Amino acid sequence: MTVELSVRTEQVINGKLITNRQLETLAAVAKAGSKTAAAKKLGISVPVVHRYIAAIEEAVGSPITISTPAGTKLNEEGMRILETYVTTELRCSDDHNFTVCCSPVTEDLMMSVLSALKMTDVELVVSDDLHNIRMMRENLADLAVIDDPLYLFDAEEFEGTEIGYMGMVFVDNGPSFIRYRYGAQRVAFMFLDTMGRKYTIDSETFSLPELIGSKKSYFVDEFLLLRKGIKMKSAVDPKVLKHAITAIYRREDKTVARLIRALKARNIK
Repeated sequence: MTVELSVRTEQVINGKLITNRQLETLAAVAKAGSKTAAAKKLGISVPVVHRYIAAIEEAVGSPITISTPAGTKLNEEGMRILETYVTTELRCSDDHNFTVCCSPVTEDLMMSVLSALKMTDVELVVSDDLHNIRMMRENLADLAVIDDPLYLFDAEEFEGTEIGYMGMVFVDNGPSFIRYRYGAQRVAFMFLDTMGRKYTIDSETFSLPELIGSKKSYFVDEFLLLRKGIKMKSAVDPKVLKHAITAIYRREDKTVARLIRALKARNIK
C-alpha cells in the first residue's frame, strides 16, 4: 500500500490559529485581485472568502486588504502574512531538484564529482556548515557535505557517511586571530585550547584572499589551498589538525548512494 504524505502550514497570529485554507484564500485574493475571482478559482462562495479574510483580520486586529476601483489588494500587513505563507509552503514542498550543499572548501570537489557523473540537473548551494544544516532541516537540500565534525552533534537526525579526511594549515602570526567562515574551525580552535594557548578572535571573513592578507593568525584547510594552487607553511604539521568531512542525508536513495561512492572514490586523505 502506498502512503501519500503531504505537509501544509498554518500560522498563529496574536494567539489565534489561521488555517492553511484561510491562507490559501488570502493568496488567491492577492493573485486574482478580487474576492469574487478568488472564490471562482477556489471553487467556494464569495461569502466564504469574506469569512476567511475576516478571520485573519480579526486575528491581526486591523484590515489586511485595500479595496480599489480595480479590485482588492493586500496592504503591508497582508503582504507580510502572505510572504510568510509562501515561504513556509516552499519549505514544506518536495517539488525541487535534488539539491546538494557544501562549503567553498569542498566546492571544487563537489563540482568535479557532479560533472563526472553527468548530474547536471543537481542544484549546488555553497555556504557554511550552519547554513547547510539549516537547509537540510528546512527540506531545501537533500545532501550536505559538512567540514567541521563538531557540527554533527547538532545534526543527529540525519544519516551520515565519512567521505574523506583533511588536514588544516595553521598560520601563526601571534595571539590575534582572524576566523575563516569555512572549514573545521571549531576543531582548530579546540586545538589551541588544549595547548593552553592564549588568543583572541578579532575578526571573521568569508574571503580567502582577505584571510591570507590579514597578517593575523588563522586556520585554513590544506585541501582548499591545494585546489587553489597556494603553497603555505604551517606552524604545525597539517596532519595534527586532521578531521573528517561527512556527507549527511535523510535516507540513502540511489542518487545519494551514487554521490557518496564517487566522493569516497576521490580518496581525500
